[in-house]
Amino acid sequence: MFAEENGLRGDPRLQGISDAIRVIPHFPKPGIMFQDITTLLLDHKAFKDTIDIFVERYREMDISVVAGVEARGFMFGPSIALAIGAKFLPLRKPGKLPGSVISEAYELEYGSDCLEMHVGAVQPGERVLVIDDLVATGGTLSAAIRLLGSLQPQREAIVYPRRTSTIND
Repeated sequence: MFAEENGLRGDPRLQGISDAIRVIPHFPKPGIMFQDITTLLLDHKAFKDTIDIFVERYREMDISVVAGVEARGFMFGPSIALAIGAKFLPLRKPGKLPGSVISEAYELEYGSDCLEMHVGAVQPGERVLVIDDLVATGGTLSAAIRLLGSLQPQREAIVYPRRTSTIND
């Protein structure tokens, strides 16, 4: 588990965060146990504790850019970026950003999609932290890393809260 691997064993905040995440069976399709973070966002203490844990982990790591994957990466990323003194970069779905963009296509378990970012938003050598709220197949997170990798930054990827799980997991 992420918490134990990263020095959070026994951290009393973890139970409150876990309790604040609602599990929705069979969403978005049968067999998936969806981890719904919208209930975490409604719990001020659990949301603050979540941000605080990320800030504590990344504050001293010279992160210059926090990239949030659309859409729920936008909910965590800006708060983390402000707290660690980094800029926030939205990674958006096609057609949402004005001006020049670069893009990266990826496959999903139910189709395909694409992520875009503004040209020049990240400079070579900047250290980037990627925030994605969940991983099912890893397609979106992998696309974000490839998109950013084309610019040769240093990358660090994290996911919150955890991957989706099937009922048989």
